[in-house]
Amino acid sequence: MNASTSSGLVVEPLLFSWEPPRRRRAAITAFVALSLIAHALCFYIFQIVYPPTVSLLPPPARVSVITSNSEEGRTLLRWVDSEDPALAFTTQRPAEARLRVLPKVEHIPSYLAMEPSLKRVPPPVADLRIPSSQPAGAVPFVYPQTASAINPRETSASFSKELDAFGAPILPNRSFTASNDEAPEAIRFRVAVSGSGEIRYCFPLNSSGDPALDEQARRYLALCRFSQSSISGEKVDRSLTWGIATVGWGNDVARPRHMPTSTPTP
Repeated sequence: MNASTSSGLVVEPLLFSWEPPRRRRAAITAFVALSLIAHALCFYIFQIVYPPTVSLLPPPARVSVITSNSEEGRTLLRWVDSEDPALAFTTQRPAEARLRVLPKVEHIPSYLAMEPSLKRVPPPVADLRIPSSQPAGAVPFVYPQTASAINPRETSASFSKELDAFGAPILPNRSFTASNDEAPEAIRFRVAVSGSGEIRYCFPLNSSGDPALDEQARRYLALCRFSQSSISGEKVDRSLTWGIATVGWGNDVARPRHMPTSTPTP
């Protein structure tokens, strides 16, 4: 350790420097001044240059009532009445007319235009005869009898084209009797014709609605014969030809007779 002498005393240097911190005070003062300048600049930018947005409410609605209290109001009301377009298309009643008053219309009686015909007064004589104990009955209604517009139609039998080679059919006498009053439908049969022109088999394909007529039609076709056959000398073709036979009903079908029921006498 070095020592400096001045007046013969030995002064030793201190371990810490106790001199006042002048530079630190200046730095703190400078930072505080810069902070104030920055705050003032920000306040100027955000409060003066860019003012905050203020939302203004719309003014409240106001209603102006025109009254006749002032001269201007009376003048405006007279102008509105004079310029009203509905008055030009409205029927104005006179001031002296009363409400709910019928118009003055001259009455014209009907007998002036057409004279009515007078009726005679019946004689004041009373019929004193005793009424009959057997009064007249109801008047009978007589209706003119009209001829039937339905032409007579006979029951017919037709065969399919497969049986045309056998010629015209020879049909027996027709005699059909129905078991009910309903109109029968046409009935179809599948028939088998032999080489000699005879119908060997007859099978019904549908029903006419009357079982009795179905059986009569089957017997009617079974008795049918064809005019031509495949007979060549003594050789007979034993093969069968199948076809369809249709029986169409006509007006010659007899209807059943209903016997009157006898009521027992007491």
